[in-house]
Amino acid sequence: MATRAMTEVRLLDNYVDGRWTPASSSEALDVSNPATGEVLARVPMSAGADLDAAVAAARAALPAWRAVSVIERGRQLFALRAGLDARREELARSVTLEMGKTIGDARAEVARMIEMVEAACAVPTTMQGRIIEDVARNVDAETVRQPVGVCAAIVPFNFPAMVPFWFLPFAIACGNAFVLKPSEQVPLTQQIAFEVLDTLDVPPGVVNLVNGGREVVEGILAHPGIDAVSFVGSAPVARIVYEGAAATGKRVQALGGAKNHMVVMPDAVIDRTVDGIIGSAFGAAGQRCMAGSVVVTVGEAHERLLEPLRQATEALRVGDGIDEATDVGPVVSAAARDRIHDAIDRGAAEGAEVVVDGRGVATDGGGGSYVGPTILAGVGPDSDLVREEIFGPVLTLVHVGTLDEAIQVVNRSRFGNGTSIFTESGASVRRYRHEVEAGMVGVNIGVAAPVAFFPFSGWKDSFLGDLHAHGPDAVDFFTRKKTVTSRWFSSGQGSGAYFVEN
Repeated sequence: MATRAMTEVRLLDNYVDGRWTPASSSEALDVSNPATGEVLARVPMSAGADLDAAVAAARAALPAWRAVSVIERGRQLFALRAGLDARREELARSVTLEMGKTIGDARAEVARMIEMVEAACAVPTTMQGRIIEDVARNVDAETVRQPVGVCAAIVPFNFPAMVPFWFLPFAIACGNAFVLKPSEQVPLTQQIAFEVLDTLDVPPGVVNLVNGGREVVEGILAHPGIDAVSFVGSAPVARIVYEGAAATGKRVQALGGAKNHMVVMPDAVIDRTVDGIIGSAFGAAGQRCMAGSVVVTVGEAHERLLEPLRQATEALRVGDGIDEATDVGPVVSAAARDRIHDAIDRGAAEGAEVVVDGRGVATDGGGGSYVGPTILAGVGPDSDLVREEIFGPVLTLVHVGTLDEAIQVVNRSRFGNGTSIFTESGASVRRYRHEVEAGMVGVNIGVAAPVAFFPFSGWKDSFLGDLHAHGPDAVDFFTRKKTVTSRWFSSGQGSGAYFVEN
């Protein structure tokens, strides 16, 4: 790496005021393919002046974009949807190259990205207000929705395509201007998305992209020209973002970490349950906030599940995600790989049984940031393996005797993002969904992430704020309500009426 010529690698631009613009800072980081270590590009660490320019462009564009009819804004989103769909495979390959997930996972992510735009296209309906005629004699009351203003999003590495579009299409559909700060680890996919956005017939400055790191994040939280902030990342940083943005009077939605449990009942259909657990725990190499990372077996479910789960896990192929035959790609970086190895080491030292060991996994090409699927059994419910987010392909098994105990294990977690139960008992499902303290529940589904028309409704330390991402919450978050109470003396009611000719 030290000997290569810097001119061989593309330095990314920001997108500000309708133009691709070089960052003012000379500092830049390598963007590497985690499967091979190959440097794909360099991303600038933009300075405060770059953010200031993006916010100024957004504020200048806001009046003209707000004046565009909601129907026309919806039509621009239809055009965005078509543009993204035309580059669907290119977007998916970009996700795999810079983040590492398998090409199949990446295609599914891009499909969800496009689904978000499709949901936002419904804005002429979802942005409607309410009205009551004659709330008092000859008095009408109505509530209308208006844009919040300039909105910003700070997004993570694990979904380079989808997560930015949890926010961007809904924000601009509602008449706001938008500033995106992608993860500096995976900035390439949004370069493609903004090439599509650049083709839309929208005022310059409506959408802006500023690459960078901590300086840009801190600038977003403090900037007086930004009215709302959306964040996805770890729980500690989510709290910093929530408190920092709220302290400057901004509307905030901050999605934090997770430790999702999957409860397996004795009557579960084991082959389908194993499929659900494998996809949940090891898809995207476990690097997603909806990954099921703890299995709680109830009663005899433990003996029924363990061996089929072990066999299915050992059969997974680890390798470069761009290979169609790969089941589990690399984690995002060597630092992430080493951190996950340390977590497995600590668990084994505490007495956990390493049923499947993904440390030191070998791949055909060698190199890369790989951790193989790992299963740790015989773990107590108070272990760090159960309580703390590992964010890798590590699955922990806890055994309990009853559904009561399983619910207690789940509810003991400080996180409350998602959970699943595998059973054929309607009574068990009814009780579980009623008592469990998590915002998203799956029934015989390993990844209970909702589609775009429903909110991504995490609880507890998994979410800070009042309004969640996408679904109807998105329109609530990206609009302010204004209530108007009206009386017209020229309405023809009574002897004092008069009429004005148009």
